Amino acid sequence: MAEYEAIGRGTWIDKLALEMIKREKELGRSMKMLRVESGLGASGIPHIGSIGDAVRAFGVKLALDDMGYETELVAYSDDLDGLRKVPAGFDKSLQEHIAKPVSMIPDPDGCYDSYGMRMSSLLLDGLDKTGIKYRFQRAFDTYKNGLMSRQIDLILANHERIGREIADRVGQDKYLQYLPYYAVCAECNRIYTTKSYKYRQDRHLVSYRCGDIQIGNTTIRGCGYEGDADIRSSLGKLAWKTEFAARWSAFDIRFEAYGKDIMDSVVINDWVADNILDYPHPHHVKYEMFLDRGGKKISKSSGNVITAQQWFRYGSAKSILLLLYKRISGARELGFDNIPALMNEYNEIEDVYFGRKKLDNDAKKAKIRGLYEYVNLLDPPASPPPHANYTLLVELAKIFKEDRIPRITRKLVEYGIIRESSPHIEDQITMAGNYADDFGQVEQKVTIPESVKIALQDLVKILTGDADVQDLQNSIYQVAKRHDIAPRDFFKILYNIILGTDRGPKIGPFILDVGRTNVGARIQRAL
Repeated sequence: MAEYEAIGRGTWIDKLALEMIKREKELGRSMKMLRVESGLGASGIPHIGSIGDAVRAFGVKLALDDMGYETELVAYSDDLDGLRKVPAGFDKSLQEHIAKPVSMIPDPDGCYDSYGMRMSSLLLDGLDKTGIKYRFQRAFDTYKNGLMSRQIDLILANHERIGREIADRVGQDKYLQYLPYYAVCAECNRIYTTKSYKYRQDRHLVSYRCGDIQIGNTTIRGCGYEGDADIRSSLGKLAWKTEFAARWSAFDIRFEAYGKDIMDSVVINDWVADNILDYPHPHHVKYEMFLDRGGKKISKSSGNVITAQQWFRYGSAKSILLLLYKRISGARELGFDNIPALMNEYNEIEDVYFGRKKLDNDAKKAKIRGLYEYVNLLDPPASPPPHANYTLLVELAKIFKEDRIPRITRKLVEYGIIRESSPHIEDQITMAGNYADDFGQVEQKVTIPESVKIALQDLVKILTGDADVQDLQNSIYQVAKRHDIAPRDFFKILYNIILGTDRGPKIGPFILDVGRTNVGARIQRAL
């Protein structure tokens, strides 16, 4: 067999990094510092999708680091964005702050200097716990300190040209009438109620008036104030159709991923960067959005979100990184029921990495090894820590509610899965126990051959019957033989029904631990 040659570690991350380097060299730009960016929304509860933007950018940063370049991830919080609606679960008192920048809205609990900083801090906490390194940059500071003044000046001086381009490309004509800039009203502190209609370039002043606007089905009343905003020091922000370009130019950003939902904005910003700011736009990759179990887009405002803090109750940081690094294309439904499979999948790729599970396909093996290294942020452990099947731990956690960690640990030793307790195993038991307490058992979807179904029905009768089965292991073996099924194949199907894996502890004693009736009911549901 010919030796397999991969790009870098054989992942989409390596491919993107190589494409970016090739483009940067063709552009002739300095390679001294290569910055990547992630935009962080601060208007609602940050979720796994929000973290995903930064995690993906950090993956490209890691690949560039590995190639010998100096890099930095800029985590940019758009905390001058206005609050469009009160997010699900928040007090309705926030209603009075609709259309105000989230960095100028008080934190409802008084723990942070603003509502916006509360949201940003939740996201940064998630990044910290997954090991992502970044430089935090707030929109509030960026505009207040004039860090993008040159870019704003160029954009507003060319607003007519930009307005025509936006109208031609995406059919939006409002920027033919108004400037792509929202001043924060000096009277009522709202941002979306202001319409900027004139730019005096010699004085860097934007003239605006504060009037009524429609956000969804709600009319937000403007205060009627008219005034000027200095783009170098007054609070205000560029419209999304131009702001990305200004950030890229001001912070020298070379790569940024983006979600499918803002593709039109990225297309316009690329044009603004290239043609107005004379700054070649960054290399991009588009990713699909996460959907909830009903197929709806996960939304910070509607409340159908899974936060990092919720995820960490049931799954490890590595399981989040695996979710985000295993692939970038395709829309995916996401729920808490994804966690057991991801926890088990991480164990599997760890076994491949350390040679405990053999693969004949060199290409697949190289890709899995590369994925494992990125999930460990290119700092994999020297030796594998002990691990146990997550679904097995959930099943045991349903049985052992008191003194859960020591009792499950003893069972794992008894099954021959581990030799002794360890902090890593105890963490896994804790997370699986939380899952068992909050969600119950993990249901497995298994394809069962027709030839096996009758045998399983016979086994259900044994498991749910009144007869005292002295040797359940032998009884299962005999059921397989009666139906002309190789016992090994029959055991494999049982493990998949109960644990979602091909193997596990000795099947007879394990079923007795879990409970014959429980396992019988599980098999019936699978059938």
